[in-house]
Amino acid sequence: MSPRSARDEWLEAFNAAAKRASQFTTMSGVTLDPVYGPESGPYPGQFPYTRGLHASMYRTRLWTMRMFAGFGTALDTNARFKEIIAAGGTGLSTAFDMPTLLGLDSDDPMALGEVGRCGVAIDSLDDMRDLFADIELDEITTSMTINSPAAVMLALFVAQAEERGVARAALGGTLQNDILKEYQAQKEFVFPPRQSMRLVRNTIAFTAAEMPKWNSISVSGYHIREAGSTAAEELAFTLANGFAYVELARQAGLGVDDVAPRLSFFFNAHIDFFEEIAKYRAARRLWATWTRDHYGARDERSWQLRFHTQTAGVSLTAQQPEINIARTAIEALAGVLGGTQSLHTNSMDEALALPSEKAARIALRTQQIIAYETGVVHVADPLGGSYFVEELTDEMERRAEAIFAEIAALGNGSMLEGCIRGIEENWFQGRIADSAYQLERHFNDGTRTVVGVNRFTEGNDDGDLEILRITNEDETKQVERLREVRRRRDDDRVRATLETLAKDAVDPERNLMPALIDAARALATVGEMMGTLESVFGRYVEVPTL
Repeated sequence: MSPRSARDEWLEAFNAAAKRASQFTTMSGVTLDPVYGPESGPYPGQFPYTRGLHASMYRTRLWTMRMFAGFGTALDTNARFKEIIAAGGTGLSTAFDMPTLLGLDSDDPMALGEVGRCGVAIDSLDDMRDLFADIELDEITTSMTINSPAAVMLALFVAQAEERGVARAALGGTLQNDILKEYQAQKEFVFPPRQSMRLVRNTIAFTAAEMPKWNSISVSGYHIREAGSTAAEELAFTLANGFAYVELARQAGLGVDDVAPRLSFFFNAHIDFFEEIAKYRAARRLWATWTRDHYGARDERSWQLRFHTQTAGVSLTAQQPEINIARTAIEALAGVLGGTQSLHTNSMDEALALPSEKAARIALRTQQIIAYETGVVHVADPLGGSYFVEELTDEMERRAEAIFAEIAALGNGSMLEGCIRGIEENWFQGRIADSAYQLERHFNDGTRTVVGVNRFTEGNDDGDLEILRITNEDETKQVERLREVRRRRDDDRVRATLETLAKDAVDPERNLMPALIDAARALATVGEMMGTLESVFGRYVEVPTL
């Protein structure tokens, strides 16, 4: 009997997923095979997953259309969530306002003027109740883009779900919780790096034991790219951070196969179309080989890099904002052709304000056009075998490996220590700043064209777009709501739970999630819980990069 080819193995996996060999045709009636390639493969769903995670890819299941939403009060955002679900959105992704991202209450003097502006304001369990009111938490997955206060937000989420009778084990979703990239790029940190990593370790251990459907970390390259990195740096820094979290989980007594299957990733979809596709393909291949060969993973799920994609906010222009629809469509198509598992498309008005309802609907419709009209979902990895795409994929991998070597050298062979020391020594920050500077020079000298900014500026003076405006009234309502929570809660109970939290924080071996959930149930505020932890951990002040 002749040995089975890679194509035979792929066909078996495809038929198992599809139940039958589904047929699709072009608009002219040409019948399409589900995949194309030589007998020797590899094919989608086969190690090292360069061509995609699953044999059938989008033929049997589309990506999750996960639209990012959050503004004003929790009730405002709850209404937007329901609009997204009604419009066909299949997952929720929560944006928090700046005070919440920094662990501040809405009545903190530092929060003045920022409450509800760039996301939803969450101060207590009451807000979390309103945020997800009448949404079936055991039927729809929920993503929360939050980092320094991630453990606090997870505690609030778990507490409100359990109040509604939804068990922890039934909750599906993702906590971004990627603190390393905060120091490297986004700068929304509170505690020093090593203390922050302790909180990440606690959430990894807690979700591994209590929440089997929950991804405790979404390792984010998106913000690294938005800060000005190159595609190769985004790829390398993101995967290096992922390796660091695998090593961190070992400190919590977990093996690579306990944690790697529940790590997800979050990449940018920028405007250089083919480079982005190559980046995603290289990311899957690198993660598969490193988790298997460097970290000893034996579970195939550990080798499979699952990722969410968001189109590039930094590519949007305030000039001629309607043409951002075209930019977003091209970037979204790159994410789909690169094999993303979920996708958020930015709205045309986001260079000016939070998206309006109409702009957000157009952004979702952009994904639906790609899914249901273009035909690109009918063939797995349609660009596989392209000389250009394959060489660009190899080049992305080569550049990433060179950066991995530099990071490992910083940590004397440890990616975890290399990432932390790279932050403490401003290595990451310096690399990103240099790349951002070079890119800005190219925009300024015209080497790279930005339509409507440095060329083709006719129409820049056209009428203003109608945008969403967050008023001071929203901030006033949120502050009053917070004060009302403080008036009716049991202060003695709050004080007791915060004292327990502080005591547990002193012991580095104590998992802080149970104490945080108890404090959340007592209606302790986000600012109070974060302030309690700061009294033990201290506050981080970054040394500027020169």
